[in-house]
Amino acid sequence: MLKIVYCGSPEIAALPLKELFEDKTHQIVAVLTNPPSMKGRKGDLVPTPVEMVARDFQAQGRNVEILTPEKLDASVREKISSLNPDILVCFAYGKIFGPKFLELFPMGAINLHPSLLPKYRGCAPVPAAILNQDKITGITIQRLVQQMDAGDILLQKELVIQDDDNSETVLNKASSQGGKLFLEVLNQIENKTEKPVPQDESQATYCRMLEKEDGKIDWSKSANEIDAKIRAFYPWPGAFTKVGENILKIHSCSVFDMEKFETTNITVADCSVQKLSSISGKIPGTILGVDKSCGILVQTGNGILVLKNLQWQAKKAMNWKDFMNGSKQFCSCICGQ
Repeated sequence: MLKIVYCGSPEIAALPLKELFEDKTHQIVAVLTNPPSMKGRKGDLVPTPVEMVARDFQAQGRNVEILTPEKLDASVREKISSLNPDILVCFAYGKIFGPKFLELFPMGAINLHPSLLPKYRGCAPVPAAILNQDKITGITIQRLVQQMDAGDILLQKELVIQDDDNSETVLNKASSQGGKLFLEVLNQIENKTEKPVPQDESQATYCRMLEKEDGKIDWSKSANEIDAKIRAFYPWPGAFTKVGENILKIHSCSVFDMEKFETTNITVADCSVQKLSSISGKIPGTILGVDKSCGILVQTGNGILVLKNLQWQAKKAMNWKDFMNGSKQFCSCICGQ
């Protein structure tokens, strides 16, 4: 039985932790997570999802330390050292581990990275894969080293990216597999049967940290590119456009199937249109109308995009039907102007 320090913070890291607790093959002696953050209008301090899982198991009588430091300083290292851990297990923690910290673990440290390393090293691998319109991404369990995401590969599993997947759904797929994959690798390490594979540095690619402004939509791009961007940036930083002086967030969409146009009923300014030439060919960003079977149609630089879930800034998100009920003049607008 290995003594584990588990570190992570968001919801995607909580499920693998829960599965490791429930399995009981190994002992989790400590959970390392970010400090509580202020949420809601009242600014209440809310623990991370990982901390909440650890608290639940504390309440069930499990002896586990919960550590929520701002920095991994000497006092944190001293506390962890006193627990005599064997290995560090990490998923979406967000802090860099220094050499002194990693020396606390005689059997090293492992990390779950949601890509097929060495592709997409860095902090936003799932948005990068969707932006590049990849059909396959994956999960890598790797050894943690000082160079970012460059450790030996211990296990990999492919994940399919469906046409309607966004970053949230792909990360949820990784989360649902994480506990099982961690257990497989931990058992190999305990039994000394792991087979580390060095990464091919010549194949390494990198993705940068996302910023809010990255979500701005350029309607001159193709419908496929914009669709990928909206899915890649959901839920954060979110895709948006300007309509007049107002910010419109777009949470979900699809690419309009031109081949099915003759069987659709498109309404433009209260008129039913059956000829594609009547609505296409407009400047990118033009609201073309509404397809009653799927959503709001917008002209792009190449193809038509269907908007399905939208949100005016400071308002609630809603499906396209409810949105149109409250925005009667929307079909006369141009996005991005």
